[in-house]
Amino acid sequence: GMVDEGLDGLVLHARNAWLQGLSPKQNRDVPPLKYDWVRLIKRQFPELSISVNGGLKTLEFSQTFMQQEGGLPAVDGVMLGRSAYETPYILAEVDNVFYQDKQAKLSRETILNLMYPYIEKHLLAGGKLNQVTRHMLGLFAGQPGGRLWRRHLSENAFKPGADIKVVEQAYKIVQNEINRMEDNQ
Repeated sequence: GMVDEGLDGLVLHARNAWLQGLSPKQNRDVPPLKYDWVRLIKRQFPELSISVNGGLKTLEFSQTFMQQEGGLPAVDGVMLGRSAYETPYILAEVDNVFYQDKQAKLSRETILNLMYPYIEKHLLAGGKLNQVTRHMLGLFAGQPGGRLWRRHLSENAFKPGADIKVVEQAYKIVQNEINRMEDNQ
């Protein structure tokens, strides 16, 4: 089989996709997740690196798959797909949660400052601002001003001639919201 041909690992989505009757969006929510299937495959093929994907919204929940449960083996890895895209700052905690690496994580502001040269280079090469900012929409998810950040970028980054100032304005909106909340405490 595939193992004989050199397959050494799988990332398994823990949900059946229904090919008829459900839209792609419904297929991400309606069929139940069957995490035990992934663990059963790991038990059957212990020599393979098996990672689980599907419905993993937090690092804490994801970490539970790295331990044995109910007599079933731990998996070797997890895939944070949609949650990493929607709330990318979750990745700042991965090393701490999974590997107990207590190294200081980068702040959102530091990450943003690191993005500015990349954005400038992209724009100078003829790219559009929204081609970069659409991947930054979730940077402040769950934070004061996060929705305002997302809205400002969504409403302005696609406009002709949009430049780094749009991102700077969006961050200023976040800072103003943080200051407003601190003043109200």
